[in-house]
Amino acid sequence: MRLDELLQRPEALPVVPDVAARLIATFGQTEVDLNDVAQTLEQDPALSARVLRQANSALLRLLRPVHSVRDAVWVLGLTRLRALVLAAAVQSRFPAPAGIELERFWDYSLAAAALARTVCAPRQLDDAVALTAALLHGVGTLVMHQVMPTPMLALQAQVPWWSLQRPLAEQQTLGYTYADVGAALAAHWRLPDTLVRAIAQHVQPLRHDPPDPLAAVVHMVAWRARVWMTDNARDTLIHSYPDAVGELLQLDPDLLVNPDVVPAGQGA
Repeated sequence: MRLDELLQRPEALPVVPDVAARLIATFGQTEVDLNDVAQTLEQDPALSARVLRQANSALLRLLRPVHSVRDAVWVLGLTRLRALVLAAAVQSRFPAPAGIELERFWDYSLAAAALARTVCAPRQLDDAVALTAALLHGVGTLVMHQVMPTPMLALQAQVPWWSLQRPLAEQQTLGYTYADVGAALAAHWRLPDTLVRAIAQHVQPLRHDPPDPLAAVVHMVAWRARVWMTDNARDTLIHSYPDAVGELLQLDPDLLVNPDVVPAGQGA
């Protein structure tokens, strides 16, 4: 299926849930009432339950568990809460993608998000935006597996979605990648252009002139999360390290080749 055909399918670009739409509207606002955020989220119990499950993941390194929406609002803060609500909204719209274990997929996505702030530090980038982009960068995978299950199951049998070779395999097989689809969904949901661009360009950030720093950050954390999902071995990390993108961001390679940089979780 061509990309334009996929995006014409109504189930590929569903309407954003109302609660998520209200939080999307807070992007760029200088003052947001967290009590209003809590009240908004409490209106969708199913979405709230997904957010709380993700919030209590070891990958987010919270100092204490959160047990209620209001607790989550104050412990997580607006940035992380908004990102988790968007992730939960995606899951609610793509609940059964063929060949994808959702718990593993969100572990992978949360691992990338957990690393985003660390990778941002040397370039003094907006770590709040980076965290959201990292958490959502892979959502095109869910869309593709749910909307066109047969070809995606065939591809999954050859190259798992978490493999380092998967983006290239998608490009060669389909003519586009999950990044193209995820960016289309992000644009459809009216996420900020910076997020849409980072998702769209992160697979090959150096092909754009000038390279988008946020896309480069997402590239690095997506690579690191994939290795974590695969074997998390130091040899794999060293030999697959994206040197050129790391140099663009002025990263010390030792930062990400440490197997322990990702908190213990389910992984491979």
